[in-house]
Amino acid sequence: MKKAIYVLFTIAAFTFINASKAKAQDYKLAAGLKFGPFEIGPSIKYFLMPDQAIEGIVGFRKGGAVVTGLYTFHVPLFDVDKLKFYYGAGAHIGGIEAGTYDNKIYYDRRLKLGLDGVIGAEYLIPQSPIVIGVDLDPRIEVATGSVFSIAPALNLRYTF
Repeated sequence: MKKAIYVLFTIAAFTFINASKAKAQDYKLAAGLKFGPFEIGPSIKYFLMPDQAIEGIVGFRKGGAVVTGLYTFHVPLFDVDKLKFYYGAGAHIGGIEAGTYDNKIYYDRRLKLGLDGVIGAEYLIPQSPIVIGVDLDPRIEVATGSVFSIAPALNLRYTF
């Protein structure tokens, strides 16, 4: 299953790398919340170029918090105005208390440190400052052993 998801992620990323680089940016800065099964918290996205952005997320979870930074590329999706596909990579760092996470049992506090990928889509609602998006964040934990997980998320942001 993990191999199939990796293959799909890779194919999707390469499919859109050569997509039209038409003006992909509909806003410069957006801030809001990211909701997922592992973490929930504030996020901010800032476009460095019309098709490239950085995103910062502070995800709170039971017994801990994780800070994630991503660099993303955005391309138009399906010729639908204001609908964008994005993909990218980054890293995260944080900590968790003792407990069960991702089907693993930890008996003491743990450092969460790892690499992240992201693939998703977002839509800027016409005539409004609201962006809604969904994404998948495949991640590999390196500090707690090689743990691979995929975190789906819903994003709601206000644009500036």
